Amino acid sequence: MFEIKIDDSKYWKNCIDAIANIVDEGLFNIAKDGISLKAIDPSGISMVSFSIPNKAFSKYELDKPISIGLDISNLIKILSTSRQNEYIIMKNTGNKFNIEFVGEHSSRRYKLPIIDVKTEDVKEPNVPVPESVIHVKSDGLKEILKDANSLSTYVGFKTTKDSFVVFAKSDIGELEEEHMNDAEIIKKMDITKPASVTFNVEYLVRIINASPQGSFISLGLKIDDPIKINYKIGDAELTYYLAPYIES
Repeated sequence: MFEIKIDDSKYWKNCIDAIANIVDEGLFNIAKDGISLKAIDPSGISMVSFSIPNKAFSKYELDKPISIGLDISNLIKILSTSRQNEYIIMKNTGNKFNIEFVGEHSSRRYKLPIIDVKTEDVKEPNVPVPESVIHVKSDGLKEILKDANSLSTYVGFKTTKDSFVVFAKSDIGELEEEHMNDAEIIKKMDITKPASVTFNVEYLVRIINASPQGSFISLGLKIDDPIKINYKIGDAELTYYLAPYIES
């Protein structure tokens, strides 16, 4: 049995949006120190690892660690009803996950079924240490990917000693966008070895879509390996892995 309260219902929706952007269901592990989830998208080419510490909640009571399987697409539908100045209370009763929205003069309650979610194969990939790590403004990266998505279904990231290059090409034409290490959208670059890797742009857009305005995103690149993407939403931390596109 657990009971958890979070003061800002919209903040919690933003956290779950970051998961729902790539997976439809998942297993939330509720432990003494916080909540975590690891899930692979149905196509098997991307993965999300989510964690939020107990300090992010104004109330965090837990009898013992428990895992709750939920249909995340349905959870988002409920969280989308959140209103300004509401807080959320979450708890379990039997095989139901209860969500209560509480405002100044009203409250409403939902119950979701707890589902069986298989997690045997959900492990973070054994990705070597990235050879290039770019810390880029989320707003700037969203604009870059918007440019690439207008041209192609794939986008490439290339690093040199002092620049970050985005490229895309299709029958329509070609795009190359270069940002030096002192560019406004770049916080810092750690390049031990230049890299050039191509990814599905739609997945990248979905992954970074929930990143907060004005935040920074870390992109870890190594040739022929999945990209490692990190960002935070308040106290919540998101890590994503996306397999590279390799032409056959």
